[in-house]
Amino acid sequence: MAGQQFQYDDSGNTFFYFLTSFVGLIVIPATYYLWPRDQNAEQLRLKSLRRVHGRCLWYRLRLMKSQQSVVPTLKKAALLFGWVVFLLLAYKVSKLDREYQEYNPYEVLNLEAGASVAEIKKQYRVLSLKHHPDKGGDEAMFMKLAKAYSALTNEESRKNWETYGNPDGPRVTSFGIALPAWIVDQKNSMLVLLVYGLAFMVILPVVVGTWWYRSIRYSGDQILINTTQLFMHFMYKTPTMNMKRLGMVLTAAFEFDPRSNKEATIRPTDNIEVPQLIRELGNINVKKKEPPFCYPYSLKARVLLLTHLSRMDVSENIEEDQRFVVKKCPALLQEMINVGCQLTMMATSRGGLRAPRLTSIENCMKLSQMVVQGLQEAKSPLLQLPHFEEEHLRYCISKKYKVRTLQDLVSLKDSDRRNILRFLGEEKYDEVMAVLGSFPYINMETKLQVLDDEDSNNITAGSIVTVTVTLTRKRMSEMFEKEEEASLPAEETYAEEQGDGKNKKVWQNKNKGAKKAAKSKKKKLTKKKPAVQQQTKGDKAKQANGNVAGNDVAAASKAEEDDLSDKGSESDEAEGNKDSPSERDEESDKQSDTEGDEITGDDEEEWEALQQSIQRRERALLETKSKVTHPVYSLYFPEEKQEWWWLYIADRKEQTLVSMPNHVCTLKDTEEVELKFPAPSKTGNYQYSVILRSDSFMGLDQVKPLKLEVHEAKAMMDNHPQWDIPETEEEEDDQEDSDGIEESEEDEEDND
Repeated sequence: MAGQQFQYDDSGNTFFYFLTSFVGLIVIPATYYLWPRDQNAEQLRLKSLRRVHGRCLWYRLRLMKSQQSVVPTLKKAALLFGWVVFLLLAYKVSKLDREYQEYNPYEVLNLEAGASVAEIKKQYRVLSLKHHPDKGGDEAMFMKLAKAYSALTNEESRKNWETYGNPDGPRVTSFGIALPAWIVDQKNSMLVLLVYGLAFMVILPVVVGTWWYRSIRYSGDQILINTTQLFMHFMYKTPTMNMKRLGMVLTAAFEFDPRSNKEATIRPTDNIEVPQLIRELGNINVKKKEPPFCYPYSLKARVLLLTHLSRMDVSENIEEDQRFVVKKCPALLQEMINVGCQLTMMATSRGGLRAPRLTSIENCMKLSQMVVQGLQEAKSPLLQLPHFEEEHLRYCISKKYKVRTLQDLVSLKDSDRRNILRFLGEEKYDEVMAVLGSFPYINMETKLQVLDDEDSNNITAGSIVTVTVTLTRKRMSEMFEKEEEASLPAEETYAEEQGDGKNKKVWQNKNKGAKKAAKSKKKKLTKKKPAVQQQTKGDKAKQANGNVAGNDVAAASKAEEDDLSDKGSESDEAEGNKDSPSERDEESDKQSDTEGDEITGDDEEEWEALQQSIQRRERALLETKSKVTHPVYSLYFPEEKQEWWWLYIADRKEQTLVSMPNHVCTLKDTEEVELKFPAPSKTGNYQYSVILRSDSFMGLDQVKPLKLEVHEAKAMMDNHPQWDIPETEEEEDDQEDSDGIEESEEDEEDND
């Protein structure tokens, strides 16, 4: 039986195979993931954004970074060096001799496979005379010839060669270890042992331990665990948190503490510059002794955040620290919202806990908008546009125009808009219009249903309600185009109103028309009074009016009544002319068939809708959408920010969350979001609100009412009809079973 033999690679050839494979496994994936993106593509993208985002701080910083960065060049040089090493090793391996070749005696004797015994003997005689050691030939070659001749002429040797590939029979299996022999040499044993101990007992544990202790300090969203606990403590302690208190809690995060985060710094000049900024800002609760608000890092971060919201200029020494604080704020506010949602869920499920009020969570969302835009809460949303300052707002609010929001500015005609912005030159006006046209306009549609229920439109107490919200993003520039298309009819209505002596704007008339339509709908929803009362009121009104028009209307109503009476008499006669009750039965059967077809059609539609929703969920689970949507226009935010939104359902009356806020990060064109919440346990009508808030823009939030009519849940049936089996059917089944047993017994007897 063949044995096994392990040997080190004395020549080093096997080690080159191992080294080539190892370097290839590193270089190829590293090139795919680490090769810098095409700088020209990035430059083209920035060039396309220049017209709109050219004045933004993040845009200017990105241009400076792309021009000064040396990292892409170093990455390319390192990867190219790795490829050079890999190609050299591959070339070295290709030049190595093959050590393990299949033994073929025909090749040794220079014969073709299948040669006869006579040819083999003849060829062996010629070659043995040539290579015999006594005649000056090669002894090793002569031994190979003898072995090959024996393998082809001796039956036992030939059988061994055909079976084992070797005339001598099974040989020892040898394994080459891809390590050079000098590594296991006794002279180098201490050095090799020292290197192994240093690598696996010192360096590896230190690297793994450092990585582990750093990673356990952060959550999945790369927020310090201590910061999350801090937010949870203060949100539970202060359920109703105003904007001032919220700013203090935000800037107390441990991300701004140099002891917890090495990116945060405390400079010696802070003792001079921070007090100066405090004097300029005014009252910011400096004397508050509650920790951690009184700590130096928290006070500095709070001052830098407030100067950013006030758009104050700071020195170059502290400007870098301000950018660091501002960049961290959106992620910290999102973590604070998550903490508020967790506390709300805990209070709902357990009871007895104080849940944060709706105002606290919404203040977090508003503060995120303020940080991105660099504006205070009371400031006008128009200040998000370029070239707009505080003194320019007086042009927007006058006797003729009252423009307070971005939507008001968009809804104006171009001539009125140009008149309001007359303080801008042509170039600045075009830039403002380009920026305003890039702002998002979201169309929100809602659909209320109870999934996986027989009647999906019937909401019962305690059922899981699903609100499917379809968000469609458009640009404000599309609103400009609609205004231009509707300019002609708008001018006509405006002229008519001026003729009536009412000096009103067209876009105000549209709003009033919408209000009138809403009022008319409310009137239709009220209970209808009996027809007799309506007729009596109508008769009184006619008598009071007593005009010709009223008489004409009365005559027309009488004529209509006569026509209806004629039609009714004809239908009565048609029913009376029916031959027999059988015809009536046939008609009733037809009606029932048509009703059954309608019911089956509705069931099929519901089934298709359910299948489509399941497929959408499966696709949403499998595919990962990019979070790169649209860059936000922000004049003072230091890095590029994408448009993200919060979508949730709230009860404004009770100031509570109905569904947890969904952070929509993939709204590029159209997005469908499902919001689920349990229906109230008591029956009745409920008024909720579907709220959409931006995390980057001020003044673009939307609120849509959601009416919920909760019915009493159906009682569970003890004996469902589908489980009721008639006794006759049971007897028939028993009879069939007994007949089958008798037939099988008869078949067995016949076979016997």
